[in-house]
Amino acid sequence: MVAGNIPSREEVYQALVERHGENLQRKLSRVSVAVCGLGGLGSNIAVLLVRAGVWNIHIIDFDKVDISNINRQQYFIEQIGQYKTNALYENLLKIMPYADIKRTCVKLSENNIPAVLENADIICEAFDNAESKAELVNCVLEKMPEKYLVSSSGMAGFGDTNLIKTKQITEKFYMCGDGESDIADGMGLVSTRVAVCAGHQAHKVIQIINGSVEND
Repeated sequence: MVAGNIPSREEVYQALVERHGENLQRKLSRVSVAVCGLGGLGSNIAVLLVRAGVWNIHIIDFDKVDISNINRQQYFIEQIGQYKTNALYENLLKIMPYADIKRTCVKLSENNIPAVLENADIICEAFDNAESKAELVNCVLEKMPEKYLVSSSGMAGFGDTNLIKTKQITEKFYMCGDGESDIADGMGLVSTRVAVCAGHQAHKVIQIINGSVEND
């Protein structure tokens, strides 16, 4: 054990190997995942992936933590006013100090998406704005077709969480959600339903890493 009774990197890695097996954990720790948008979806996706052993994560957002975020996003009340990239970076390293977390505080657009995401093997779209979602998805599909893309549509309101599904749209493009509910219709974003959708996205990333991404 290292100072402060924190397990060493090797101890943590071996604990994950016991959980996942050597082959999968080797893949999880090598693949680069970009999380675009660090709100209810993205902050939960990032936390789930880091806990699962994905240690190479790029977190991207331009917004600051607001009091309205605390009900469903992975921030603490004392972090209100901080940039989400900085706050989540701090929180992720508390969970896993050996993770390689890259943070970029920028608003993504078709002009910078290819450059910002060029090193990612898998891209998670986690915006709450429909136009931003469409812009990212279209740009990745058109300009970066070699990338895996996990997106979302529909997780608002109090509907049955069993309606949230993961669908394969193309060979490397997946969509998670119920495909219908929209905050614009007056439906609120509830922590439990948003977290279920985030879980779908994070799990699909792990499935992709396990079965599709070459790392050797």
